[in-house]
Amino acid sequence: MTTSSSGGAVLRAPRRRSAPATWAWWLLAAGAPLLFLGVFFAWPVVALVLQGFFADDGGGGRVLDLSGFGEVLSQPRTWRVVGQTLAQATVGTALSVLLGLPAAYVLYRCRFPGRTVARALVTVPFVLPTVVVGVAFRSVLAPSGPLGFLGWEESFAGIVLALVFFNYAVVVRTVGGLWERLDPRAEQAARSLGATPWQAFRTVTLPALGPAIASAASVVFLFCATAFGVVLVLGGMRYGTIETEIWVRTTQFLDLRAAAVLSILQLVVVTGALLVSARLRARRERALHLSSDLSAAHRFSWRSAADVVPAGVTAVVVAGLLVLPLAGLVARSFQGPDGSWGLDNYVALGTTGGRNALTVTVWGATATSLRTAALAATIAVVVGGLVALVVSRRPRSRGLRRAVGTLDAVFMLPLGVSAVTVGFGFLITLDRPLGFDVDLRTSGLLVPIAQAVVAIPLVVRTVLPVLRAIDPRLREVAATLGAPPGRVLRSVDAPLAARSLGLAIGFAFAVSLGEFGATSFLARPDAATLPVVIYRLIGLPGAENYGMALAASVVLATLTATVMMVAERLRGDAGGGEF
Repeated sequence: MTTSSSGGAVLRAPRRRSAPATWAWWLLAAGAPLLFLGVFFAWPVVALVLQGFFADDGGGGRVLDLSGFGEVLSQPRTWRVVGQTLAQATVGTALSVLLGLPAAYVLYRCRFPGRTVARALVTVPFVLPTVVVGVAFRSVLAPSGPLGFLGWEESFAGIVLALVFFNYAVVVRTVGGLWERLDPRAEQAARSLGATPWQAFRTVTLPALGPAIASAASVVFLFCATAFGVVLVLGGMRYGTIETEIWVRTTQFLDLRAAAVLSILQLVVVTGALLVSARLRARRERALHLSSDLSAAHRFSWRSAADVVPAGVTAVVVAGLLVLPLAGLVARSFQGPDGSWGLDNYVALGTTGGRNALTVTVWGATATSLRTAALAATIAVVVGGLVALVVSRRPRSRGLRRAVGTLDAVFMLPLGVSAVTVGFGFLITLDRPLGFDVDLRTSGLLVPIAQAVVAIPLVVRTVLPVLRAIDPRLREVAATLGAPPGRVLRSVDAPLAARSLGLAIGFAFAVSLGEFGATSFLARPDAATLPVVIYRLIGLPGAENYGMALAASVVLATLTATVMMVAERLRGDAGGGEF
């Protein structure tokens, strides 16, 4: 199309990118992550599942054999482990929700000085490595610790407390995010009709929060049911779960068949729990009146029992459940093997422990962890960023919309499959991946790849809300003016998503830094990461080794918290991010 101006010049409309080129670009953006997920997640997990259904026929082939299920399921130990898994997950989820609701109200419905700092403090436990959490509670609950009089060392109660510590922020952030925007006029109307604050909350506010509570509870149950480091450190063999039992059967008994059957059983338990949660959440979902303001919070009042009581509960929980274990860990890390106070444990981090207990020093393991986490975060951000970019689009075709929704759900699957299962699957599949003559199990790439698989869902959930909030008309205008997809991405999406991408990098780096489940299977002794070294030190006799474990845990916690603080600062006031 051409038009003539008054000066006789001919103006040509910008030439739009050809449809085949655009489709090729989007297919590449979706295909590359799918290939990565297929090779490094779906294939190992499926191969692991098949281990439970097939056995060697003696001639190099495989035959269908379900005897492994009968053997594993007939053992009382199996059902004891399943019962402990469900019990710990159920009680941990219930306590996380009950204790998290008051904090969600105080931190998101009330305004007071220092609220931002309080929110950050509550969020810190969620990003701490599970091994650190286990060591922190073990130091507090030990007979010589401040809570030793409770007798909860290596107990069901101690494990549950640690699970609540780890998942408390999930409930606070998920429920608080909705509560902050909930229109207060419905509750005010109930109060004006004579309802007490409790009655108004129970009949008006609580039903409105139902979907958020159900969503948070499902995520917490998932994390509790697949917890590994916390249970392994605090429970040992006595209070093991399906997750730790898979690790024991593989690393100690070399019973891969039984471990595969247990992995299948875990998948069934987790899938069933998620389906029940989704159904309950769907029943409670309804249209809500949300405040048009950024926040419907009110100023905190010391004269209102509705504010003071939740604030008191929150203060007790934060001080006793969150601050005390971390403070106890830091304090005991300065207590030397002879009971004196000083830096002996930190000085010993440059050694291999008592009687050369380790292959590498703690500082060497720290350097390995940082390098591995940097590579894992890079992979996770690239793959997760591409997924978020594709899923954030709103195609007009119903079929394409379903495909986008399916892609979003597929890349959340790593949250529903334990890292132990992923690591175990790597061991049995990646000796010759796709027929290439290379054994990835002996390479240094397998650990960061496994950590990236675990971190990708968090990257997607952090970046996706920001990309979805971008007005699609901005992209349409840029494309109409002739910008190719890559130029649209650089000029429209990238500037707006930059801060959330910084937070995603922080999440990916922190999660990779503390990942223990898959890494415990895959890390070589000479390239052990910091969580693996900490667990080895805990399992060794001697006060010197235990003191080093405490000091190393403080180092790991400090690194993780620093990474998240930098990421939050880079994000600034930008929105985005969801659990």
